[in-house]
Amino acid sequence: MPPGKRSNALALAVLVCLAERPMHPYDVAQTLRSRHQDDSVRLNYGSLYAVVDTLVRRKLIEAAETEKSGHLPERTIYRITDAGLTEMHDWLADLLAVPTKEYPSFEAALSFMPAISPDEAIPLLRERTHRLEIELATAGALREMIEKIKLPRLLWIEAEFAMTLKHSELEFVRQLLSDIENDTLDGVSWWRQIHSEMGQQMVSASQPWHNKHDKENK
Repeated sequence: MPPGKRSNALALAVLVCLAERPMHPYDVAQTLRSRHQDDSVRLNYGSLYAVVDTLVRRKLIEAAETEKSGHLPERTIYRITDAGLTEMHDWLADLLAVPTKEYPSFEAALSFMPAISPDEAIPLLRERTHRLEIELATAGALREMIEKIKLPRLLWIEAEFAMTLKHSELEFVRQLLSDIENDTLDGVSWWRQIHSEMGQQMVSASQPWHNKHDKENK
């Protein structure tokens, strides 16, 4: 799989699971869920079977055997090929070593935030801080449980990373909210002005309709 096609982390997850042992796609999904790795990789069965088909076509995995139980349909067990092992290693090494540009939805929302007024943005950002606080409290409780059962840090390092990002995001949103509320955000005066002018234009634009409506009802 050329580096340019390495866009679906679910494909990497399948390769990693099959590197452990041959599995049916359902078993791959159950393995990811049991390890809470579906928090890091978007998982649904439709996508999973499509990914398996793609990996088979690229000769990165292959059918190892079929099994049948009772009246259930045959199940195909897949195993990773030598080419798949090489691809898994190179892909994972790339992800660990090379920072890539990602497109988080909150970053997009921030870039388009001037499209709504500061007075609209403030309660929305307050809601985000509240949601982040709840998520962090939940994550903190989970971390305490993990530490109690002495699960090696290596096996939950991705959760630690996610928690660190959420802490940073919460601090950022709190500061942004404060800057908007206190009018200390550079550009906030212009932001307020354009929405004030837009509001006046909307009132003016709606005036003829109101006049016509009044005449029709006289």
